[in-house]
Amino acid sequence: MIINILMEPKIQTLQKKKLIGMRMSMSFVNDRIGELWRSFMPRRKEITNKFNDDLISLNLYEPGYFENFNPASEFERWAAVEVPDFGHIPDGMEKFTLDGGLYAIFHYKGLSTDNSIYQYIFGTWLPDSEYVLDDRPHFEVMGEKYKNNDPESEEEIHIPLRVK
Repeated sequence: MIINILMEPKIQTLQKKKLIGMRMSMSFVNDRIGELWRSFMPRRKEITNKFNDDLISLNLYEPGYFENFNPASEFERWAAVEVPDFGHIPDGMEKFTLDGGLYAIFHYKGLSTDNSIYQYIFGTWLPDSEYVLDDRPHFEVMGEKYKNNDPESEEEIHIPLRVK
């Protein structure tokens, strides 16, 4: 994938979101994302009060996770959808409240297995910006243009920020 160096994110303050889904601990070395989504996708229709068909892949890192980055350090990943309330949570699923805050939102087109977008975000864009990484969840929204592992796939990558 060729990254457009002029790729500028939208900087936006997001409101709180309610999510229902499934979670799993993993690391970048022991990536279990496929296993997580294979368990969630057949059951997602059990969530009857979702806002839309968008899928949310959310990562919870310990504070300072990226300061002393170790690809073997574990984090928690969620496969989820957004809901207006927690009135019905299917068995085997959990609720998560994503607090609002400032995010850089990158529109990404390409293979989901190509990590060069993250190299650009964390290695080029963030250090050159007026922001630093905040200790809040990172997440991707995979909407109607998302096609798993297809070069034409599109998604939004949300990176939590605060002003330097």
